[in-house]
Amino acid sequence: MANNNDDPLRPLRHSAAHIMAEAVMDIFPGTKFGIGPAIENGFYYDFLLPRPATPEDFPAIENRMREIMRGKFKFDHSTQSVAEARENFRDQPFKLELIEAIAKGELGLHGEGSDPLAVAGMADAAGMADAASMADAAGKRATDQVSIYQHDTFTDLCAGPHVHNTAEVPADAFKLLSIAGAYWRGSEKNPQLTRIYGTAWQSKKELDEYLWKLEEAKKRDHRKLGKELELFIVSDEVGSGLPIWLPKGAVARRILENYIIENQVARGYQHVYSPHMGKKQLWITSGHWDLYGDKMYAPMDIDGVDYLVKPMNCPMHMMVYKNALRSYKDLPIRIAENATVYRRESSGELAGLLRVRGFTQDDAHIFVRPDQIQEEFLNVLDQTMEQFHTLGFSDFEAWVSVRDPKNKTKYLGDDETWTNAEDAIKAALDSRDMEYIVAEGEAKFYGPALDIMIKDALGRKWQCTTIQVDFQLPRRFELEYIDAEGKPQTPVVVHRAPLGSMERFFGVLIEHYGGAFPLWLAPVQAKIIPIADRHVEYARQVEKKLQAQGFRVEVDARNERMNAKIRDAQLMKIPYMLVVGDKEADAGAVSVRLRTNKDLKAMPLEDFVAMAKRLVESRGMELE
Repeated sequence: MANNNDDPLRPLRHSAAHIMAEAVMDIFPGTKFGIGPAIENGFYYDFLLPRPATPEDFPAIENRMREIMRGKFKFDHSTQSVAEARENFRDQPFKLELIEAIAKGELGLHGEGSDPLAVAGMADAAGMADAASMADAAGKRATDQVSIYQHDTFTDLCAGPHVHNTAEVPADAFKLLSIAGAYWRGSEKNPQLTRIYGTAWQSKKELDEYLWKLEEAKKRDHRKLGKELELFIVSDEVGSGLPIWLPKGAVARRILENYIIENQVARGYQHVYSPHMGKKQLWITSGHWDLYGDKMYAPMDIDGVDYLVKPMNCPMHMMVYKNALRSYKDLPIRIAENATVYRRESSGELAGLLRVRGFTQDDAHIFVRPDQIQEEFLNVLDQTMEQFHTLGFSDFEAWVSVRDPKNKTKYLGDDETWTNAEDAIKAALDSRDMEYIVAEGEAKFYGPALDIMIKDALGRKWQCTTIQVDFQLPRRFELEYIDAEGKPQTPVVVHRAPLGSMERFFGVLIEHYGGAFPLWLAPVQAKIIPIADRHVEYARQVEKKLQAQGFRVEVDARNERMNAKIRDAQLMKIPYMLVVGDKEADAGAVSVRLRTNKDLKAMPLEDFVAMAKRLVESRGMELE
């Protein structure tokens, strides 16, 4: 088990944030400042500025930061009484608000700790050292003392950590990156502040590597590639957050879904289809309406009864289980569905395929006896890892999301069942010697979960998998099985969605591969390129033979030069270009070129088929 604040660069980045805040306040007199935490790969600070800031202001801010760094100013820690802090921050309204929240023990009551980075930020604002302290703050401990850090002319509520002095932040290893808007304390009811992001590293080499990754990430942006490669669109006429899969994207999605279903069938899953809507009462019974209602769309009146488009499939699968009498010998029962659900997301949260309003989950609910929880949890974990490895991911981070012990009212169920569920997850992971971070307060309202983040080719983390242990829904839906003594018992449900959603995961795949899908997933696996018009007939023959073998191929019969056709196919990230001319037609061959521009020379068509089939059947990553 690990702590989520173990990052050795955190003190350096935290210090860089404070140095930036001083520089901004020097350049923008009259600035009011909010919070400024270290975050993964960098830092930010929120400001209410007297005039708008733009990236054109960055050089001046960075130059002032370097002056402060050269000053070798010590980061001094102290405590002040609430009364002293009120006086010292009398011109800073956001700090005064936090001071009052600390004094009353109210900090944390507005959901600031709902995500790990926000926890770090509010911990900084409140003068708390880490997420554990933030959890204590949520426990409403009133205090008459606040923690302060000062360097040079800048003072803030803060408990660190910081480096010893400003010169320990390398002047050539930081950079300001971007500007965004951010509501104070995350609420749209509060003022919108200017958030300035930056990054800081221990050396210029590390900074340069990170900046290269940022540029590479822009090239891999799934929204850019999705348009260029004709994979999906988001149409204003349809609505934001409602993507349409174009034919090429639909092909790749279908292949991915078929792989998932094949994997599930091999592991004993039974597949169902459920409607996109149901009676509101279903989600009242499940508890979603009371505890998740802000993410659900308004009810529709049908024949005097309220219906909802479904935000999740859980109640539907409860009905599948409830449809028949179950014996203890029948369990586990694994019910799976690639099901589309709809959730209410604000427009500011939408991002291509990564955050949408309608999406399809690789969803399943596994009904088990209590003695089967750990084994079934491990089966799901093994299945998840197998799928990720097949899809080209090998680096992971695991989080065990548990209840907030100081705010139990937002969760269903009693202490005993929650403890049993949390212990079952931890025991399963411990049996695999799998490291994990415990995230308090991050559990779903009906049960704890294992959340798995995958790292892509650029080292970025993406939260995909969720595996949850749930004692609550089976009780609420009065599910039963008959035990060995003929008595009714309540099953436990394991919720699982290894990929999360097809939309989000496909967006991650595009960026991970840079649009260059492995052969088995590529929408078009080969482009057949006739050198001249007289070679089109042979190209069509090759096309038919390859299609008969199950390959997805196209002929480029345009009146363009061969090199232009090859270049266009490479831009579309097509794995193979099969060039055909007189020699190839006479020999029944194709001249094979890869999208990387590697030339495999001419080979008999049968040899190409054997090579490509071998790669498709093994779901290999690299082209031969």
